[in-house]
Amino acid sequence: MAPNDPKNSGGGFFASLASSISNLGSAMTKSVNGLVGYEGLEVINPEGSTEDAAEEANRGRWKQEDRDGYWKMMQKYIGSDVTSMVTLPVIIFEPMTMLQKMAELMEYSHLLDMAEKTDDPYMRMVYASSWAISVYYAFQRTWKPFNPILGETYEMANYNGVNFISEQVSHHPPMSAGHAENEHFTYDCTSKLKTKFLGNSIDVYPVGRTRVTLKRDGVVLDLVPPLTKVHNLIFGRTWVDSPGEMIMTNLTTGDKVVLYFQPCGWFGSGRYEVDGYVYNASEEPKILMTGKWNESMSYQQCDGEGEPLPGTELKEVWKLADVPKDDKYQYTHFAHKINSFDTAPKKLLPSDSRLRPDRYALEMGDMSKSGNEKSSLEERQRAEKRTREEKGQSFTPKWFDITEEVTPTPWGDLEVYQFNGKYSEHREAADSSEDNTDPKSIQFNPWQFQDLST
Repeated sequence: MAPNDPKNSGGGFFASLASSISNLGSAMTKSVNGLVGYEGLEVINPEGSTEDAAEEANRGRWKQEDRDGYWKMMQKYIGSDVTSMVTLPVIIFEPMTMLQKMAELMEYSHLLDMAEKTDDPYMRMVYASSWAISVYYAFQRTWKPFNPILGETYEMANYNGVNFISEQVSHHPPMSAGHAENEHFTYDCTSKLKTKFLGNSIDVYPVGRTRVTLKRDGVVLDLVPPLTKVHNLIFGRTWVDSPGEMIMTNLTTGDKVVLYFQPCGWFGSGRYEVDGYVYNASEEPKILMTGKWNESMSYQQCDGEGEPLPGTELKEVWKLADVPKDDKYQYTHFAHKINSFDTAPKKLLPSDSRLRPDRYALEMGDMSKSGNEKSSLEERQRAEKRTREEKGQSFTPKWFDITEEVTPTPWGDLEVYQFNGKYSEHREAADSSEDNTDPKSIQFNPWQFQDLST
């Protein structure tokens, strides 16, 4: 029987999975509940066991008085979706927005180039799924990105031949749309995060649709990622895990990849590990894949039982690039480029995330100014909404159009936005302009290019 679900494989290459799962010495169970005054509190040390969870509760970036006050304020939201419900202090933020974070998927875009160039349909899936995994090193950062202002954008110009644009297309619910393209592929994403606050942790459900089109053959790939769990939000050292399945499907041929992200167990066992298979349209395994999402991924041809073929060996397909040491925000070199004006195009849109004064103040280390600027922007956004409502107007995104398509996801239905091509026209005109304005001198204004319809 083919191992259609690597989690249920009883032996062979992924035999270790069974013992790991059955030993739900998972980090999910390592908690301290009912500490005096903190009923419902769960503290998890990913590097320890149940014995040191109480000690872990006193670690973290919060001062005790701030931590205690925030816990009391947040208790009423337990079980709720807090995506845009709660105003959060900048102490837990990183100097980047969600729109910029979307662009981090482009760091290893060469893997999509390789997927487009190969004639092997199963290696195509190896390259493409490894690209999807490569961003998880960045996703493990424990700092929260800024929520984009409605109409805010982020542009990245010609990074390894890739041009990228993202836009905040809805405020309630918070939704972003992104598009990237080079000579080999196009990338399109509609993202609507859904959360569940659990007290000292939060589940983040990626309600979204990610599609990659490989230009040579017109192959369309669809990606469904696993959820993300953020532990120790208030008490203890914050850490991130993404247990569950990632599924990438070739909508053109029916081939697919199913990769299982193992949950973190006691003393960190299983943490970061990813295992799975590339299947053909008949759900027969063709290639096994294994690795760690924060280090590297490898592959090997396998037989119909999922066992490595004789005479073959594991080959590395992706490896994490060197990263800065002791970086305050755990940024990669690419993340720093995303935040800089080095990747900004000519005639940068005034709605670009780089220009946000709260983001920039935090990057400069001025937390007080960042908090004040954040509050000012949020109040301006509320005022703009009141004005629209008084005039009977609604917001229409500039660079993406809403479609009639509603796509199901494991965590709810999603309205899909599509790239309308207007940005390509704008960028072509801007690039040929003689305007050489220093982008750093542009004042942030996400409202300048907003389309309003009645």
